[in-house]
Amino acid sequence: MQPSRADHAIWWHAYPLGFVGAEATAQEPVRHRLGQLENWLDYVVELGCSGLLLGPVFAAETHGYDTVDYFRIDPRLGDDEDFDRLIEAAHGRGLRVLLDGVFNHVGRSFQAPPEFFQTKVFEGHEHLVVLNHDEPAVAQYVVDVMCHWLARGVDGWRLDAAYAVPAGFWRGVLEQVRAQYPEAWFFGEVIHGDYAGYAEESGLDSITQYELWKAIWSSLNDGNFFELEYALKRHDDLLDTFVPQTFVGNHDVTRIATQLEDERHLGHAFAILFAVAGIPSIYYGDEQAFRGLKEDREGGDDAIRPAFPATPADLAPDGWPTYRLHQRLISVRRRNAWLVRARTTVDHLTNQAIALHSHDGENHLLVLLNLADEPHHFPLDLTGYTLEAHPENTPPPTDPTVVPPHNWYVLTSHPAPPGSGDSAATLDSTAGERRRVADS
Repeated sequence: MQPSRADHAIWWHAYPLGFVGAEATAQEPVRHRLGQLENWLDYVVELGCSGLLLGPVFAAETHGYDTVDYFRIDPRLGDDEDFDRLIEAAHGRGLRVLLDGVFNHVGRSFQAPPEFFQTKVFEGHEHLVVLNHDEPAVAQYVVDVMCHWLARGVDGWRLDAAYAVPAGFWRGVLEQVRAQYPEAWFFGEVIHGDYAGYAEESGLDSITQYELWKAIWSSLNDGNFFELEYALKRHDDLLDTFVPQTFVGNHDVTRIATQLEDERHLGHAFAILFAVAGIPSIYYGDEQAFRGLKEDREGGDDAIRPAFPATPADLAPDGWPTYRLHQRLISVRRRNAWLVRARTTVDHLTNQAIALHSHDGENHLLVLLNLADEPHHFPLDLTGYTLEAHPENTPPPTDPTVVPPHNWYVLTSHPAPPGSGDSAATLDSTAGERRRVADS
């Protein structure tokens, strides 16, 4: 498995129709709203992200996952010129851009010959008609759509409901697209099943890691880090085949700040995300501790797909500590780019305490997590480790093997450069305070 340019990407995932406060159903005339996203690009860069993952932007009937024209920007968002300006503005800041491709199904008003369609709908939704993936014309149509937008400057695709499409369909499509755009990156939404097998058969670069997502919030809520240990063993196995796309939030799930029963454990969830292998994404608003409950009803996604204010200056003040937490953890991640393919083992484990040890053979990163109401002592030798991150409202520890209640630490250790000394001085960095753990 060869490393790709996307290996070191950290994506900011936005749902454009919600972000701009678009109408719930298709509207005319064109409303030029994509520019609202441009106001947030510096915020994304300052957060530490290197890519913009956009939800549906094509003309659709309602929520965007019911496409009616893949070659037209949804008029609720704008037009081609608005899109081109957004791509140019993102690239000008070093941000790559991914689009969301819904190629399993279409809106009922999508116009195509009868052979394009199956006689079934998607997961009981009568307005979502499933495409016929055995029809060569459908495959060619998807190739044409992907290449059209790649030619306009996008850097890759998220493939919605990839799990519902035969893996061989993707392989055939991607072989044609990559022949023209070899640097393009593709990841697919797969919720359950054999992630590695699907990645191999489909040729996708990455697969969504829902199993790890569930284990993160569930282990924190239940005080059961044995679940996280089990999930991380399976996560490590995937690295033999591909690098998973990791997250603690997206447009289809309850916000992590709502999902967690104890808000003191929000930092624990983000620390895990940025400490283990994968290509992480941050769902817009999670970096501000936005809350939102997904409900199984019509309109049940509205709370997790909100409108954003005009500029970052208009955000409420109580979310900025979580933004700064992201900055610190992302800074650690970017200084330790090897983490994307790191193996993670567990050096210490109880129900409510865990020491995650990510490593690549030379470099090491430890995350010490404590969920209990009392301090926890980790029986580890931390000689040579540097404290990289800890909660904003707690002082740096004198003994990092003792983690206070409901707290966490991130530490790293690297091979010493030839001729270097063993200085124990405090270091300044963009991540905040870094301290070399004493060698005594």
